[in-house]
Amino acid sequence: MSRPMARPMELRGRPPAASGASRLLVLVVLGTALLAMIRIGLSADAERPASPPSPTPPFAGSIPALVFFPTPSPRPTPLPDTPEVLPVGIVAGHWGNDTGAICDGWLREVDVNLAVAQRVVAALNAAGYPTDLLEEFDPRLEGYRARALVSIHADACLYPEASGFKVARVEESAIPHVEDRLVACLVSRYGARTGLPFHEGSITYDMTQYHAFYEIDPFTPGAIIEIGFLLADRDLLLHRQDLVAQGIVDGILCFLRGETP
Repeated sequence: MSRPMARPMELRGRPPAASGASRLLVLVVLGTALLAMIRIGLSADAERPASPPSPTPPFAGSIPALVFFPTPSPRPTPLPDTPEVLPVGIVAGHWGNDTGAICDGWLREVDVNLAVAQRVVAALNAAGYPTDLLEEFDPRLEGYRARALVSIHADACLYPEASGFKVARVEESAIPHVEDRLVACLVSRYGARTGLPFHEGSITYDMTQYHAFYEIDPFTPGAIIEIGFLLADRDLLLHRQDLVAQGIVDGILCFLRGETP
């Protein structure tokens, strides 16, 4: 047999010349393509419109972005002055001190005075007028301020023929016109309600200089009433005390409501 030719075996150690040229061609093509892609990208960026600038916030550069202006607190509105609500004062004559006049050994003036005074206080409170029931020498009388003060008494049994009632105010009054109207209201309304005559001629010094008038506030209108005589007017004073009390209430309401006596 003949030996194989040796040339093909010599060619194993290096690539043929045609294979190297192909590789070079591929590299050139790839490089050209890559360069083209880069140029296209740069061209697109150059042609893309620029993004519009962000809007400038209002007042930028002159006022900080977050500024809080405190709301001024409203000034408190002062409440209107509330007028003081003054009571009415009712003194039960001699109560808490002594018996007052005594008739027939059993009829005590203080009992009549207190019974009538309690009815007056209840009626005025029911009518919406706060009212104090006071003793003869009540410590509250010192400087007492009220819409009106009325002290209730009854006359003694010294004169069997005497009948009627009396009303008086202090002689040295700081408010004479006001107290005159209180007296006039009591005289007109009490007389109309009870039917008793006004016994003006028997008003005494003890009435016009009554001690409570000098203890209360000088601008508190005050009056004292003698509701009748314990002898001649006994039936009225003992058995018709609601009527007697209503006559006093009528007079006080006449004064408080500004009615004409």
